[in-house]
Amino acid sequence: MKIDGFLLAMLAAVVLAFLAPRLGAEGGALHMAQVTEIGIALVFFLHGANLSPQSLKAGAANWRVHLAVQATTYILFPLIGFAIFFGLSSVLAYEVRLGVFFLCALSSTISSSVAMTSMARGNVPAAVFDASLSGIIGMAITPSLIAMVAAVSGKPFPILPAIGDVALTLLLPFAARKPIINRLDRGVIVLIVYTAFCESTASGLWWRYSPWVIAEIAAIAAILLAVVLGVTTALSRACGFPLADEVTTVFCGSKKSLANGAPIARILFAGNPAMGMIMLPIMLYHQLQLIVCSILARRYAARAAAAAR
Repeated sequence: MKIDGFLLAMLAAVVLAFLAPRLGAEGGALHMAQVTEIGIALVFFLHGANLSPQSLKAGAANWRVHLAVQATTYILFPLIGFAIFFGLSSVLAYEVRLGVFFLCALSSTISSSVAMTSMARGNVPAAVFDASLSGIIGMAITPSLIAMVAAVSGKPFPILPAIGDVALTLLLPFAARKPIINRLDRGVIVLIVYTAFCESTASGLWWRYSPWVIAEIAAIAAILLAVVLGVTTALSRACGFPLADEVTTVFCGSKKSLANGAPIARILFAGNPAMGMIMLPIMLYHQLQLIVCSILARRYAARAAAAAR
C-alpha cells in the first residue's frame, strides 16, 4: 500500500506544532505570520481555481448537473452546517461548531474532483465546469455564510473586506493563467496548517479539550460525508442522470476544498487563536473524502467498463 506523503507531512506539521509551538506562533523566531501571508498568495497562484475559459465553455451546457452540484455545495451543506452550529450548541464548543460550519461553507475541490471523475469514467468537462464555478461562487458565499453565523453569535466581522480579500486572492491565478504545481501547492497548505496549530498550541487551546472532542469531530465529518454521498447519489438517480453525470454530481457535490479552506481561514479568522480547531474539521474531512471517493471511483469505473462490454 502506497504511503500518502501529503498526509504524513500534515501529521508531521501538527506534531512539530505541539512540540515547539512558539517557533511558528505569531512573533516567533520563524516569522510565520509573514511567511503565511506569502503562502496564501502562493496557494491560489499555484493551485488557484484552474479556471480555464475553454474548460468552462466546454462543460457549461449540462445545466441540470450544475444545478445539482451547486445546490448540494451551497444549499444542502450550509443547511446541515446551520443545524449542527445552532442545534448542538449545548453539546459542542463554539470553536468546534464554527469549524464544522466553515467546512460546510467551503467550495468544492478542483483537482481531486476532476481526477476522481476521470478515474470513474464520469463527465470530465462538466466536473471541470462545476468545480471551477464552485470556486467562483465561494468567493462571496463562504465569507457571507461565516459572517451570518458570526453576527447571530454576537461576534460580527466586516464582510465586504473579507469578500474582497478572498476574491483578490482567488482571481490572481485566473488573471495570470498559471498551472498547478502540486508539490509546491501541498507544501504551502502544510505550512498554513503548521502555523495554525502553532498558534492554537501556544495559546493553550488544545489543553481545554479532551481527546473525545477530536473523536467527535471525526465522527461528524464521517457522518456528513456519508449523508452527502447518499443524497447526491439518490438525487442523480431520481433525476435520471446517466452514469457519467451521476459520477460528476456525486464527486463534485460531496467534495470540500482544503486547498481553498486553509488560506481562506487565514483571511477570515486572522488572529484567532482557535484557528487550529476551526481548521480541524476540513482537515479530517479532506482525508476521509480522498479515501472513500477513491474506493467509489474504482467501483464506478468497473460499472462503466461492464456497461461498455
